[in-house]
Order: sequence, then structure tokens, then C-alpha cells
Amino acid sequence: MLLILGCSGNIRSDGITGKKHKPQPSDTLYTLSRAMGIYGYQPIRALQIIDSAVVVGNISELQADMCRARIYSFSLMKEQLDSLLGGPTDIRLDSALAIGKRILRHDSIKTHLELRKDVMEVLSYTARMKNDTAGWLQRSRELVNVCRQLGAAAESDALRTEAEIGAALYAMGQREQGMEKLDSVINVLSDSPAMKFSELDALIVTLRRKIVLLGSFNLYAETLPLARRIIELLDDYEAHPDAYHDGSHREPKNDQKRDDYIRFYRNQAQNMTIAAYASLGESGNMLEAFKKIEASVHEATAREHNARYHALEQEMKRQAAESHSDKMRYLAISTSAGLLFALLLAYYVFAKNRIIIKKNQGLIRLIDENIRLKSQPQSLTMKEGSGSSLFTRISTEIREQLLYLNPSFDRQAVCDHFHLNAMQVGNAFAQGSIYNSVAEFIRDCRLEHACQLLKTTDMKISDVAAQSGFSLVTTFNHDFKARFNLSPTEYRQQ
Repeated sequence: MLLILGCSGNIRSDGITGKKHKPQPSDTLYTLSRAMGIYGYQPIRALQIIDSAVVVGNISELQADMCRARIYSFSLMKEQLDSLLGGPTDIRLDSALAIGKRILRHDSIKTHLELRKDVMEVLSYTARMKNDTAGWLQRSRELVNVCRQLGAAAESDALRTEAEIGAALYAMGQREQGMEKLDSVINVLSDSPAMKFSELDALIVTLRRKIVLLGSFNLYAETLPLARRIIELLDDYEAHPDAYHDGSHREPKNDQKRDDYIRFYRNQAQNMTIAAYASLGESGNMLEAFKKIEASVHEATAREHNARYHALEQEMKRQAAESHSDKMRYLAISTSAGLLFALLLAYYVFAKNRIIIKKNQGLIRLIDENIRLKSQPQSLTMKEGSGSSLFTRISTEIREQLLYLNPSFDRQAVCDHFHLNAMQVGNAFAQGSIYNSVAEFIRDCRLEHACQLLKTTDMKISDVAAQSGFSLVTTFNHDFKARFNLSPTEYRQQ
């Protein structure tokens, strides 16, 4: 029986590749495991590795297509892929959909349930991202059937997909049926006699899905116990990771990845709790939850710094031992070698700093150019659509009257100011701009205003944040870094 290495990195028995062994790192740099290990944040490089792997014969064109579809669909670097394909926004999803449909017609996929499951996951997720609710529902049902055919090993994946079906039904207006489906999945997973990671993960994902759906209809009181349930599950997983170990494909492979997993979903649950308390007017509970998030962030930062310090300390000890050995054997040249090393190190630091400075200066030029273009009548923030004229009127007046400088200026304030309802405002931004929400547009306006203050004044960072409409300097620093890939201090220094 021949072997095939799937996109997930698992060895599968199949006759697709014609290879007689699993490709090893010693064979070539071009392997699927290398490509799929970086595709989330380096999709272009991952695609290059896949193309080269086909050329050297490590994988078949069918395998390459499967992985290309997964990269186009799941990668976090969406703009990079859209730009690479030379098309409009989300063209990568169209490409993933076309590749997935083509793969389904291949004879090997028709008879290989594991590979078919991989393709159906891509198609289901892609349909959801394209807001194709009917396609999402259809592909999710097909995926459940495949998982059930695979047996007990894929039951958690089947339940996770059942939750997707519930969400799709809810989105299509069949709210009662959708919620019944979600509750059914939650009950089955909660009643698991010996919950392992695959069941834990499926339960957390399903609870999160239900919270989002309830929140979309302002049923925040019902989201609080669900968010607390997620936090309780994560606390128990953090305290007893071995009890949940099952080696499933979604389980974190090391302590660092497990910490990242717990921190990601815990922060989401805490954010949902804050949103619920805020909507219910319980400011005390909201502040308490916010403090927990801040403590979690500080703890994660400290842990990362300690890990880096430990690694640096170990490296310095190793270098010290090697240096001592060298001095004993080459005492005559130790002084000159040390001086040369110091000069090289100084040059390296100097050259590296120059590269960083040039990179930051180039980034700032791009930021300033982007702000300049957005201030023009036909800005990069607009797109063709039925709501473009309304968006133009709203955005122009908000910018000209500096309405965004009011920290309490939000979507509701936009509705009140322009005498519109929430649906009209939402449609204007959805159809007439590139922004996903009113909050994102207001945040951009505030950040652009902050850039001007940083360039033209010597105000403190906290004062710049306040003068730009931010209630918290921590929020300002986070949003600035996320938007421009520079801190406010680094932007001002350049």
C-alpha cells in the first residue's frame, strides 16, 4: 500500500502520489509539513513551497490543489492572497471554492473518506465566509455524513459541524430549529462520560457560536452563563491537561500552544462577558471582567519575556563555555579575536538598526499616504454599491465636524445624528465602504487624527489618546499597533 501525506501532516494510505515513503526533511526543503506549518501568516511562502514540492516530486498535483484550497480559505493574511491573485476582495475564496469543487470530482477523493473530509471542511468554511448560507448548510450536512461514515474517531468533528448547521439554520431565519440543533450538540458533548480534548474543543466552539447568535439579537442575559461555562472548561483544562489528552488533530502539540489556545478562547469569553454586562448596564461587573482581561494580558507578556530571557541566558552560558575553551587553546590570538568579534557585533547592530529605521520610515510614508488618500473625496475607503452616496455623506460630515473625537460617539450616535435607523447605517457601510462596521471606521478616524497630533505636537501619548477620542490609553496603544504595525512612540520617533 502506498503512502500519502495530507495537508494536516498525517500519513495516509492511498495510491495518489506514487511515492514509496513519507518525504523527510533530509530529502528536500519542500515538504507539505513545512508549507502547512507557516501558511497562516506566510501564505505566499507556503504556496511557493507547495509549487516546488510538486516540481521535485514530493507531492502530486492533487495534493497541491488540496493544500492551495486550504491556504486560500483559512489563511489569516487575506489581503496578501487577494493581491497575489490580482482580483477584488475575497477572490481567494472564489479560488478555494473552484479548486474544492474540482477536487471532489477526482476518483481518489470519491473513495477516500479522510481526504473527502478535508475538502468538505474547506468548502463549508469557504461558503460561510462568502455569506453563502445555503451553500454553508449544504456543505456542512455533507461533512457530517462523511464524519459519521468515518466512525467514532470523527464524532467530535461531526458534532462540531452539527453546530455549524444550527448556526446556518439560525442565519436563514429558522431560529428555533437552529437553536435546538445547537442545544442538542451542547447537551451531547456536556454529557460525555470522559471528556477529552476533541469533545472539549467542540463544546467550546459550539458555546461560542451560540453566544454570537444570541448577541446578534441582543439576548445578552442568556450569553452570560455560556461565557462562564467556557471559562470554567478552560480553567479545568489548564489545571488538568493530561486528563484531556487524546492526540486529536486539533489538540495543541506543546505547552506554549496550549497556553495560546487557552488564552485565545478565555479572552474571547471574557470579552463577551464584558459586552453582555455593558449592554445590561452592569458597569461594576463589566469593570471587574475588564480587569481580569488586563491581568491575563500582563501575565502572558511576563511569561513571554521570561521565556526569552531564559533562552538568552542559556545561549550566553553556552557562548561563555565555548569562549573559555577557545581562550585555553588559542590564548595568543584571544585579544585580536575578541576585538574583531566586538567590531563585527557593533557593525551588525548598526546595520540592523539602520534596516529597522529605513523599514519604519517607509512604513510611515505608506501610513501618511494612506491617510492622505482617505481624506480625498474619492477615497480608498469607498466601493461601488447602492449605499455609497449615503456612506459618503455620513463619512464626510463625521470627518469635517470631527464627531469621532467624542469618546462616546458610536454607531448609535451616528444613527441619532443623521436621523437614521441601525439597518440604514449598517447597509451604508456594508454596501458603500470597505469597513466591516461603523466602529472600525470611527477607530480609523481617531487613529488618523492621532497620527497628525504625534507628528505636529509634543503632547504626551496619553494626551494624544484622549484628544483623539480614546477613553483608554491602553486601547489606543493596542489599536495603533494593530493598525500601523508601529507603536505611537515609534511613529513619533521616525
